[in-house]
Amino acid sequence: MANTWFPQWRKREGNLDGAVIAPDERLPFGSTVIMGLQHTVAMFGATVLMPLLMGFDANMAILMSGIGTLLFFLVVGGRVPSYLGSSAAFVGLVIAVTGYSGHGANPNIGVALGGIIACGVVYTLIGFVVMAVGTRWIERLMPPVVTGAVVMAIGLNLAPIAINSVSASSFDSWMAVMTVLCIGSVAVFTRGLVQRLLLLLGLVAAYLIYMVITNGLGLGTPVDFSAVAQAPWFGVPAITTPVFSSHAMLMIAPVAVILVAENLGHIKAVAGMTGKNLDPYMGRAFVGDGLATLLSASAGGTGVTTYAENIGVMAVTKIYSTLIFVAAALVAIVLGFSPKFGALIHTIPGPVLGGASIVVFGLIAVAGARIWVQNQVDLGLNGNLIMVAVTLVLGAGNFTLSLGGFSMGGIGTATFGAILLNAFLSRSKQVKTQPEIKTGTEAALKDH
Repeated sequence: MANTWFPQWRKREGNLDGAVIAPDERLPFGSTVIMGLQHTVAMFGATVLMPLLMGFDANMAILMSGIGTLLFFLVVGGRVPSYLGSSAAFVGLVIAVTGYSGHGANPNIGVALGGIIACGVVYTLIGFVVMAVGTRWIERLMPPVVTGAVVMAIGLNLAPIAINSVSASSFDSWMAVMTVLCIGSVAVFTRGLVQRLLLLLGLVAAYLIYMVITNGLGLGTPVDFSAVAQAPWFGVPAITTPVFSSHAMLMIAPVAVILVAENLGHIKAVAGMTGKNLDPYMGRAFVGDGLATLLSASAGGTGVTTYAENIGVMAVTKIYSTLIFVAAALVAIVLGFSPKFGALIHTIPGPVLGGASIVVFGLIAVAGARIWVQNQVDLGLNGNLIMVAVTLVLGAGNFTLSLGGFSMGGIGTATFGAILLNAFLSRSKQVKTQPEIKTGTEAALKDH
């Protein structure tokens, strides 16, 4: 590990087309700002969508994502390029503990904040343990077969929330379908950085189409911009005081396990792209993310995590300078202090938001399968097969276990069920399940 906390960033100038910019290198000031803006746009879609799905203040979420990213930058010593945005792992549990209806502000947000703070504390403590003993114990406890199953279970658990949000009327359902098609079109028919912004650009396209249909043609509920006109350009977001409920804290704190698995995978991906060993900074990264989550919830923001969207932008641009994320964080902080910007976000129609959530929750589920593919997980092994099968049903069916006053919902039972089942079943030599597969010729001969 380096002797100094921060690296000595080397300035890169001249023709940089196609050049790889390392984390400890920096671009000229103007280029750094432009790249920072690009990363702000990349994180924007999900960082705004997640608080809206939970009834949080989107302005506060954006503001705290910027502050959290700066805190992360300080804790890791500017050595791990990452942006921290709103985590989807909290959505299902926050809705469960608050009883949120899916529309407007969440009246019980304080209870959720107390739970998220508890999660941040657990996450930070895990980070300190990793700093002391390394990550090998985490990799043994949560191998790719487990993390993939947990991530997929989260996506499946959230699926009913997305569908119920767009089922109020036939019009809402069709507008959700239109939103899915917009996002899908950007994902498939565009290239480069535009394709990386599929959620944001798809959401904007669906918003405009919805306005034409409602405000223009008079069908459905029109978009109301009166709140945008009345909102000031600059102001401080409303701070919400956390409420520490033991029930909510016990339910939400285990999300730390999911964040650890998520962050571990993201940092491994960045290490592979940069060719640098980031394992010495893994514990710092967990502590930084945990403290950022704790700080965010203390003010009324969402729990945060390192963002795959920004890793995708780095993969395309080959620019990994950590100073770019300082610029992105500062842009987010400026946006967070604009009530007019927040009011504009809240004009996003419910059906459009619901359509986007269908895509987002589906992508979370698919990300679990992607973990299996990338790590060549063998689902032919009986132990793996049973663990995955049980985990997915626990998550999708929202299986709940209660003991006294403590209750653990589907995401919690799926997470701990996967870890415990894997630990138990992997103790024995696993046998492959080999179903009999007949070729077309064999089947035809048997039929005759």
